Amino acid sequence: MKVLIINGSPRPRGNTKIALDEMVKIFDQEGIESEIVHIGNKDIRGCIACMSCKTKLGHCVFDDCVNEIAQKFEEADGLVVGTPVYYGSANATLIAFLTRLFYSTPFDKTMKVGASAVVARRGGISSTYDEINKFFAISGMPIASSQYWNSIHGREMGEASQDEEGLQTMRVLARNMSFFMMVKKNMVYQKKKNSIVQILLDNK
Repeated sequence: MKVLIINGSPRPRGNTKIALDEMVKIFDQEGIESEIVHIGNKDIRGCIACMSCKTKLGHCVFDDCVNEIAQKFEEADGLVVGTPVYYGSANATLIAFLTRLFYSTPFDKTMKVGASAVVARRGGISSTYDEINKFFAISGMPIASSQYWNSIHGREMGEASQDEEGLQTMRVLARNMSFFMMVKKNMVYQKKKNSIVQILLDNK
């Protein structure tokens, strides 16, 4: 099993990375492969509703990291999206990325597990949390939660490492997400197994 982790912060080693690294520790313990991809400092333009992805290309007309990461998304069992809060919202670059990634990719995202990880100095966490989760909900993806909103606090570089409750929230989130992915894997196996058994019974 594999989790794709998107870091939407412009700072590759900032507070968002601290939160995501805390999740990676748990994924490692659970034997789940994870990969962090940093897109927050890239030049990513928004969707222009040209519909090329739906009519002829099968991918976004802007050939940038969105198309590169699409294959990683398709192969992943889960997706974590981390972002800082700007004016009660996610980083605009991240939203442009997610809009194009989700809309342009034709593969079925149903039952891939999604999770958001939000970093803020103080306010705007709940609105940003909802903003990211809408991408999962629209796509039929189960949304992993923690013991609180999936959030951690910090403004200056490294401050998130001092938020013990936030770090604990990230660990619980990763454990819950791991559980959902393992349940899905077992259900798919049982479904395939039962199908084989039924075929054998039908051919007796």
